[in-house]
Amino acid sequence: MIKVFGHKSPDTDSTGSPIAWAWYLTEVKGTPAKAVLLGEPNTEAAFVLKHWDLPNPAIIADVAAGEEVVIVDTNNPAELPPSVNEAKILGIIDHHMLVGGIKTKTPIDITMRPLACTSTILYDLMGADVARAPRGIKGAMLSCILSDTLEFRSPTTTDHDRKVAEALAADLGVSIPEFAAAMFEAKSDVSAFSDAELLRMDSKEYNVAGKELRVSVLETTAPKILLDRKDSLMASMPAIAQEDGADQVLLFIIDILKEEATLLVPNDLVKQLAEASFGCAVSGDTVVLPGIMSRKKQIIPSLTL
Repeated sequence: MIKVFGHKSPDTDSTGSPIAWAWYLTEVKGTPAKAVLLGEPNTEAAFVLKHWDLPNPAIIADVAAGEEVVIVDTNNPAELPPSVNEAKILGIIDHHMLVGGIKTKTPIDITMRPLACTSTILYDLMGADVARAPRGIKGAMLSCILSDTLEFRSPTTTDHDRKVAEALAADLGVSIPEFAAAMFEAKSDVSAFSDAELLRMDSKEYNVAGKELRVSVLETTAPKILLDRKDSLMASMPAIAQEDGADQVLLFIIDILKEEATLLVPNDLVKQLAEASFGCAVSGDTVVLPGIMSRKKQIIPSLTL
């Protein structure tokens, strides 16, 4: 059976998109597939699974040599199982920049499009067969789009993402503002998580000027809850960086409603990076970056030293 999965530290898109594509492969294409995750889903993704009455996918640590897999919502080997290059990769469906490093044994289908969400791409690939999808599958796809676009606030949002989300919402009879608010409320509930879990919850690894960075974002409608923990979060960063083989953890707290980011500044390296990357003046242990919402489109392309 084909395994469909997204990236480690699964968010809503890396939880919902594998479920939707596994349904399509199984029910439409007649090729049995199942969704799996590379870690515990975040609070928003867990809310989505419960809301749409979808079973929790199994969590795997690795894949076997020759095992058939489809990768969605990433193409970065650092975010995938250690043995991914030994598996039989059948396809990749993604909306991120091309990283490189994945090796396949045969030519494969790859679909990468400059859209805000993997589920928007899946919707297009399914075509008319979307109409056959159960309510939960359509709901998962809608949830992915609302999450990745921050209810259309993110600069990654395209007119097509919005059009697909609105079509799915109309089909489901869902109010986008009400449902998105419930999703973001679930995402903002971080009370049960340790500092280490928060720093790794939605993070990606990047190299900037020879420095290995773990770039973490926490999207929330209640930034004060996180900022009240900033001293503890910053104190935890060195150990997390050391454990993960990074030089520094960067944490951007994204205020969904104000449409701005607050970067924690624990040391001179981050101060230098913030000033060089975003043209700001840093005078304390935080700096507010107005309009910064997207790691993919605004943060990563700007990072420099």
